[in-house]
Amino acid sequence: QVQLVESGGGLVQAGGSLRLSCVSSGRTFSSSAMGWFRQAPGKEREFVAEINWTGGVRNYAASVKGRFTISRDNAKNTVYLQMNDLKPEDGAVYYCAAGSSRFTGGKYDYWGQGTQVTVSS
Repeated sequence: QVQLVESGGGLVQAGGSLRLSCVSSGRTFSSSAMGWFRQAPGKEREFVAEINWTGGVRNYAASVKGRFTISRDNAKNTVYLQMNDLKPEDGAVYYCAAGSSRFTGGKYDYWGQGTQVTVSS
């Protein structure tokens, strides 16, 4: 079993920054790709970013590329999402997820409870 706990969400003005963190326990973190997803009210959950087990491969949704950065610290079992130049449309509940393999592009089988990000205009 894997437990994922997100933190770092909050209210920020447009143009501001936030850093989300997700701590993993219960499975070897360093063997899993990790991802961030988000879901806004009335919308489906969407992919934001993912990172492979070494941190050497990172993929981003087109809507966040150049503004968001995903990273990981395997020694701390933590994955981060640095979000800069936030826009009102970035407001959503952000979820951390653990992949079933080491590589990006695969299935995500464990999810955190989510952290709320609100961006005011």
